[in-house]
Amino acid sequence: MAPDPVPSGSLERNGTGKFSSIDAETLSWLSGELGVTHVWLTGVIRHATTESFDGCLASDPTVVKGKAGSPYAITDYFDVNPYLADNPSARMDEFKLLLDRIHSAGLKVLIDFIPNHVSRDYGKVGLSHVPQEGVLGASDDPSFHWRAENDFYYYPGQSLHLPCGGRYYENPAKASGNCFSPAPGINDWYETIRLNYCDFHTPTWDRMLEIVLFWCSMGVDGFRCDMVEMVPWQFMKWLIEKVKASYPGVIFIAEVYQKDLYRRYVEEVGFDLLYDKSGLYDTLRSVVQGDGTARAITWNWQSLGDLQPRMLNFLENHDEQRFASDFFAMDASKAAAPLCVSLLLNDSAFMIYNGQEAGERGMESEGFSGLDGRTTIFDWWSVPSLRRLYGHIHSGSGLKDEEKAVLDLYKVILDIARNTSGRTYDLCYLNEGSSGFDPDRHFAFLRGGEGRATLFVCDFSGKDSIVNVAITPEAFAYMGINKKETLVKSVSLRGYGYSALPV
Repeated sequence: MAPDPVPSGSLERNGTGKFSSIDAETLSWLSGELGVTHVWLTGVIRHATTESFDGCLASDPTVVKGKAGSPYAITDYFDVNPYLADNPSARMDEFKLLLDRIHSAGLKVLIDFIPNHVSRDYGKVGLSHVPQEGVLGASDDPSFHWRAENDFYYYPGQSLHLPCGGRYYENPAKASGNCFSPAPGINDWYETIRLNYCDFHTPTWDRMLEIVLFWCSMGVDGFRCDMVEMVPWQFMKWLIEKVKASYPGVIFIAEVYQKDLYRRYVEEVGFDLLYDKSGLYDTLRSVVQGDGTARAITWNWQSLGDLQPRMLNFLENHDEQRFASDFFAMDASKAAAPLCVSLLLNDSAFMIYNGQEAGERGMESEGFSGLDGRTTIFDWWSVPSLRRLYGHIHSGSGLKDEEKAVLDLYKVILDIARNTSGRTYDLCYLNEGSSGFDPDRHFAFLRGGEGRATLFVCDFSGKDSIVNVAITPEAFAYMGINKKETLVKSVSLRGYGYSALPV
């Protein structure tokens, strides 16, 4: 086994995973044991890093976050990261073999599409080939701050001033990924430059379409689209329509945060799934941490209405703090109740962030990322729980007892989710005054249909208790069950847990 990584360690010292590490055995386990249907490979497209490989030049460290660099600071939209290949010069062949392995396991492949920004030194560190639609920015007139034909925004007569100093020179300065300024701050995306879009067709649109069609032709099955609120919705609508005309089965997932725009992104733009970060994730996090009410779970699904099946639910992703971190729940065993709600209250898709199923805490200071409860995306690092999980998959050993317990919990609830479907019925409004039932800390619902249903009661209080839950004839009728009288079930709850009872 490789030595433990060190903070801010080099690639040579700390190492990294490879395409070949995602082997047939791992993929079979994901599909068979967890019921995974899609694998999202983030950080695949070549990005700025401090390492050089096979003609891919290192970026100036001044415009690289950490030693590894941000996976969202793209240097070449038509290439994969050489460091992910066993043979960097054969990296595209190795990536295609990975796609074939994933498809052979009955799974589909998602990658990131980053439409809103590129690396600060895009076009300066080697391109794999010149795209048919041209290199971004090659035909720009930098004497204009904004020009519809330009791919970037410029500050004529002003040099770039980076928050971390350094000798990186850019004149005229270009607008950064998330701010319009020649002097971005330390908390800005200063390592990126913002792409210029209009709400009407421009050459930038055509260049981005070529990128997506390229990856579709490679066999990619879908795209998680980064920060879509930062590009015009008209562009995304046009792009999705164009792509689906040639590849109708390709799916598009929107990273979107404004709930009042959810309906537009589904009905007008055509996204297949939307992050429900600002809805269910934020609601469950507040309930778990004790500063929110379980009543808000009801409010969230009611506000979504018929959009609910188009949500992508999650308890973790690379932007958010790990559930078990000291910044969130502090203990992975507390995941039972929120996991039950997130997976079983509806038929929405659910995303598992790698290592979540083993209770990864993200409580390491890896380098640039710092001790923030997240697993770094900026540093060369290997996550101990993932290394142990990899051993568990391949040899049946390696996980700690507490990690096995978390994995068992996930497997049970994931198994319920994939083997039961149909309707769900929120019982909370019926049980405001039921014995032992606390509407701020308990959540109860039915899941089932066609004459069968299971009662799920989730506890966010952390206290063992016995609660009574009433199920009315109307609730039974919704499940296709003919019962004319209200049934009251006595349910025993363990703190932060859930109970599942057939009715």
